[in-house]
Formats: sequence, C-alpha cells, structure tokens
Amino acid sequence: MAVDKVSVRCCVAGGGPAGIMLGLLLARAGVEVLVLEKHADFLRDFRGDTIHPSTLEVMHELGLLEDLLKLPHQKAPRLNAKVGGLALTVADFTHLPTHCRFIAFMPQWDFLNFLADRGARYPTFTLRMQAEVTGLVEEAGCVVGLQATTPDGPLEVRASLVVGADGRHSVVRARAGLQVDEFGAPMDVLWFRLSRRPGDPGDPVARFAMGRIFIMLNRGEHWQCGFVIPKGSLAQLQERGLPAFRNGVAQLAPFVADRVGELSDWAAIKLLTVQVDRLTRWYRPGLLCIGDAAHAMSPVGGVGINLAIQDAVAASNLLAAPLRADRLTTEDLLLVQLRREWPTRLTQRAQLLVQNRVIRRVLSGAGKLTPPLAVRLLARFPFLRRIPARLIGIGFRPEHVKTPAV
Repeated sequence: MAVDKVSVRCCVAGGGPAGIMLGLLLARAGVEVLVLEKHADFLRDFRGDTIHPSTLEVMHELGLLEDLLKLPHQKAPRLNAKVGGLALTVADFTHLPTHCRFIAFMPQWDFLNFLADRGARYPTFTLRMQAEVTGLVEEAGCVVGLQATTPDGPLEVRASLVVGADGRHSVVRARAGLQVDEFGAPMDVLWFRLSRRPGDPGDPVARFAMGRIFIMLNRGEHWQCGFVIPKGSLAQLQERGLPAFRNGVAQLAPFVADRVGELSDWAAIKLLTVQVDRLTRWYRPGLLCIGDAAHAMSPVGGVGINLAIQDAVAASNLLAAPLRADRLTTEDLLLVQLRREWPTRLTQRAQLLVQNRVIRRVLSGAGKLTPPLAVRLLARFPFLRRIPARLIGIGFRPEHVKTPAV
C-alpha cells in the first residue's frame, strides 16, 4: 500500500486538551499545523472534565469565553470536603483575580470539539482523526517527522517540529527514548456515575473516612463519582462482591443509598490507574513533549488538564515566531521546558505531599481519622480557603496568550 506523505511546519501527536489547544494557538499565529488523533471522535467516558479559572482566563484572552460558556456546564465556586465528622470548604474561588471565579465542569468531548471547531476556522489548522502515531522519522539524530496509520493506509508526516501531546502512555516519548522519572502513587480511582436528584448538594464534595475516600462531582443530571482505593487493590475489592462495594458507597454518601443499585455490574465502574511522573528532558532536536506526555499528574486537585493547557500556551508563545520563520532551534525547545518545568515540579511536589501525608494514611485504615492541622485551620478561618483556591484555580506561573492573531 502506498504511503501518503505530507509536509507541515508543526505536527502534533494527540488530540487531547494540550494538542488541540496548541494546534489552535499556532494556527491562530499563522503556523501551519497538523494534529493527529487516533480515535474517530472525542467521546471517551470519565476523562477529566474540570476547566479551571486559569484555562477559562486563556479562553477569555482568545475571545472565546462567552461562546464556550454557552455549552452545557456546571459552575463550582467552592470545593467542599468532609474529613471524619468535620465538614468544611477547602477552596473558595470567589475571590480569585480572574474573569471566572469558579471551576466549570464540562464534558471533555464538548470542550475538545469546541477547540477543534475554532481551530478549523484558520486555514493553517488541520485535524486528522483516526490517525494513530506509530513511530518517528529521524535523520542524523534529529526528529524530522512521524509515521501513523489511518483507515486509508500509512501516513508519513515531515515537520520542522513534532510535538508529543499523546498522553501518559505517549508513543512519541517512548520512540524518542526520553527518560522518565517515576514518583509513584498510593492509590487508584474507580470512576462511575450515579443519578442526581432535586435536593442533592450542589458543590463538589470529597469525603474522607478511615480506609476510604469518596469524591462526588456535580454533572447536572448525574454525579460523577470517584472511589479512591489502595493501588492495585481492585481484584480484592471485586472478590468481596459488588453488594459490598455498593454498601461502602452508601455509607460514605448516605443520600445516594437509594440509588447505588444503578451500579448493576463491574462494567459500569472504570479503573483510573494513577501515576505521577516527569521527563528529565522534554525535548530532542525537532521534538517536544507537553502535557501528560511530559508529566503525568496525580488527580489531587484535578489540575492535570489545566497544566497541559498552560504548557500549550507557553509553547505557542515561545515557538510560534521561530516556527513561522522556519528558524526553530533546540534552544527554543529548551526554553519551553525551562518555562514550564518549575510550575510542574511545584505542583507535583504539593500533590505528592497530599498523597503521602493524607491519602496514604487514610487508605491504610490504621488508627483514628483525625483532621490534619491544615484542615482544622481551613474550617476555623475562612480567609485561608483563598490559598488552596489560588493553587488549584490558577496554579504556579499561569500563562497568558501573547501571540497575536494573524
């Protein structure tokens, strides 16, 4: 079968938030960009659906915020938790210096379709679905393109820059031989849905009980639920049986006890394997990794998507001009890592602190669950809730769109 060969200035592997956003930003700046997505659509269940104030601010800077918020979504101005018998607000976003002082819960496929539609309005933007990246094209130690399979046959793309935005199981970073530092995680998460009814709470809630952690996110007509379990313990949980699991959910959230029967089999419950890692070097000549391909984040704080978006904004700010002028250097790629590695390191350090000091201890089931001092201070002094709101909602070193539209 003949190989379809194309040439573009930049080719992005992966049509997730980082890849589609980078494609949109580069096309807006006049750079010819091709985004390859291996699936036929964006309809994947239980992807991260949180759009934080930092991302909403980027959408405002692009002039897209008003249209984005016309899509169905739920606003969460606060994040609540119940630790043992202590109920409190952990983060209050209503004081943030942003246009949107809330987290927007929106199906990720709606968000990605929105970005893809806006990207398609630029003549330099192309998105190819069902194009699965399988390898890199290299010459003299430099990455000059990639290979992919499509329903129409093999595809070879030549590009001045290949961007790996293909997630935590990135084919691009594996083929590039980039070294990954693994930091580990004490938990995995079981995701499932339960119906939501009038009279249910509105804000997201995290419930901590000794041996168990349960998270509920308001998705309008249903709750998206996360049941946190010790890493690798799914088989033991299944051995105890589905009725025991349903009873555990009902004990953590008594108001849904009358609907846990909606979990009719284990197929309705999806496993999210948690991993935290980071590339020691995010680039090679002709290649750059961003988002989960560069740094897989813990679900603590739900900030992974928004860090990926921040990577895309920084990459566009730093690379659009040299790409447009066809004078991209390895030093330009280094600048992206230098810009984004510091906030990534700080965020992961905070996540690992929560994982090891709080989550690991709770999941161990040993001893009595006593709210940590930081939690007790948040409950007693409401103004302190602005600190986690800032860290979760905006993060370290937020990025702003600096490339003008052409």
